[in-house]
Amino acid sequence: MRIRLPLTVRYVETDAMCIVHHSAYVAWLEAGRVEWLERLGQPYAQIEAQGVFFSVVELQIAYRSPARFGEIVEVETWLSELSSRKLRFNYRVWRKDALLSEGTTVHVSTNRQGQVIRIPEGLFSILAQALS
Repeated sequence: MRIRLPLTVRYVETDAMCIVHHSAYVAWLEAGRVEWLERLGQPYAQIEAQGVFFSVVELQIAYRSPARFGEIVEVETWLSELSSRKLRFNYRVWRKDALLSEGTTVHVSTNRQGQVIRIPEGLFSILAQALS
């Protein structure tokens, strides 16, 4: 399952030349991931309420073209890898038909104490269906 989340570039996300600062992309990827889970019927708040957290252990972003204040961008998000304790999400950020960036995040499933745990069976099954 792939989704696209439209976002309008806010002034606060830009530098002195009104070009999006590289750090804003991290928040955009997170917004895409949270929306992806929401559309899957698994709101992240609901997952956390069960004591499961998807801790980020790796982040990679390649910047292709700048975005500017006021533009509408879309964050494309999909799950690309799943194991009993780990997930990998892939992302592309678009402006119309122009690719702005590509990225990945890797997450491990942890409990409230930060210990790595297995993804609960029911959630794992739902994620596995979205992967295929």
